[in-house]
Amino acid sequence: MAILTLGINHTTAPVAIRERLAFPTDGLKDALLDLVRNVKVEEAAILSTCNRTELYCGADTATPQHLIDWLATHHGLPRDEFVPHLYTHTDSGTIRHMFRVACGLDSLVLGEPQILGQIKQAYQSASEAGTLGKHLGKLFQYTFAAAKKVRTDTAIGSSPVSVAFAAVRLAQRIFDDLGQQTALLVGAGETIELTARHLHEQGIGELIIANRTYDKAHALAAQFNGFAISLSELPRHLARADILVSSTASQLPILGKGSVESAIKARRHKPMLLVDLAVPRDIEQEVEQLADVYLYTIDDLRNVIEEGLKSRREAAHQAEEIIDSEVEHFLAWLRAQGATDTIRDFRLQAESARDEALERALQSLKNGTAPEQALQWLAHTLTNKIIHTPSAQLRLAGETERHDLIAAARELFKLQGNP
Repeated sequence: MAILTLGINHTTAPVAIRERLAFPTDGLKDALLDLVRNVKVEEAAILSTCNRTELYCGADTATPQHLIDWLATHHGLPRDEFVPHLYTHTDSGTIRHMFRVACGLDSLVLGEPQILGQIKQAYQSASEAGTLGKHLGKLFQYTFAAAKKVRTDTAIGSSPVSVAFAAVRLAQRIFDDLGQQTALLVGAGETIELTARHLHEQGIGELIIANRTYDKAHALAAQFNGFAISLSELPRHLARADILVSSTASQLPILGKGSVESAIKARRHKPMLLVDLAVPRDIEQEVEQLADVYLYTIDDLRNVIEEGLKSRREAAHQAEEIIDSEVEHFLAWLRAQGATDTIRDFRLQAESARDEALERALQSLKNGTAPEQALQWLAHTLTNKIIHTPSAQLRLAGETERHDLIAAARELFKLQGNP
C-alpha cells in the first residue's frame, strides 16, 4: 500500500487560494467519507488550517491525480486555479513531511507548537469517521512520538520568535510566578491576542483587556477567562497591572508619564513591567524615567527575537537528525508488515498440522494405545508434517541450483555447520 500526501501551504499559495481549499471542521467527516468512497483510497485523513490543507491517504491503486480530481470536484474549483500550487509526497516522502510538519519545521513560524495540536485533531476526526487503517493510524502515532522527541531533545520551541512571545518571556524573567500577577493588555488585534494566549498558557493570575471598542475587548477576554474594560477606563485599572502590554493603532500616546506615576504611587512602588509593541508608540518615552517602572519597546525586543530565531535554527538542524532516525524506524515497521501475511499463513499451516495430528493421537488413546506409544507417534508425525514442505522445496532448490534459497533457509532456521 502506498502512503500519499497531496497538499497546499503558505509557501506554495496565497491565502486567496488556500481559503478556497480549506475544509470546515463541521464538514470534515463527510469529506473523509466521500474521499474514501469516491477515490477508492483505503485510508484517509485531512489536515486543514489557515496555513495549509493536506490529504493523507493509504491507497493500493489511487494516484495523486485521483486526489486532485476529487479535490476539484469537492470544492467546485477549476483544476488550473490550484494545481500549480500543489505538492505531493509518496511513502518515505510522506513520512518525512508529516514528521517535519508536526515538529513545526514546515511552519510559518519555525518551531511553533500549535500545529501538533491541529494534527492530533486531524487524527481524531479521521478516527471518528472510521477512515484510519493500520498503516495511516500507525504513521500518526509515530508522528506524535517524533514530535515529542524533538520537543524534548531540542530547544526548537523554547526561544521567543514573536514580539508577543518575547514580551511574555520578559515578564517571566522579572516576575517569579506569573500566577500571582495581573496583566493588562491594551488593544485587541492579533499581537494582543497572541500575547493573551501566551500569558494564559503560562498561568497568568488575572487578565484584563482594554480596547477602544468594548465588544472586541470582551470577545477576546472571554477566550482566556479574563475581563474587558473600555479604553476610557484604563486610568482606573492601571494601578492593578503588574504587567502592561500595549499594541494599538493610535497615532498619539495613550499612556503618559503622569498616569503611570500615579499608578506607581497607588501601588506603593511595587514594580511594573510596561511593554510597548505599537508603532507609533502607545507609551510616552518619558515614562522610562520613573523609578520602579521597566519600559520596553518593540526595538528592545528585536534583539531577543533574533537570538530566538538563531537558537531555533540551530535546534532545527538537531530536529532533522532526529527525524531521519524516526523515518527509518517507521520504514522498518512498514517493511515488517510485508512479512506479516507470510508469518500468519505459516502459523496457520503449522496449527492445522498440529490439530490434525493431535486429534488422531487422542483417538488412538481412546482405542487403547499406550500413552508413551501415542506420544512417540504424535512427535514423529508432527515433525514430519511441519518439515515435509520446506524439505521438498529445499530439495528442489538444490536440483535447480537455487543456492540463494538454500542460504536463506540456513539463515532463516539458524542452521549450524557447512551447507
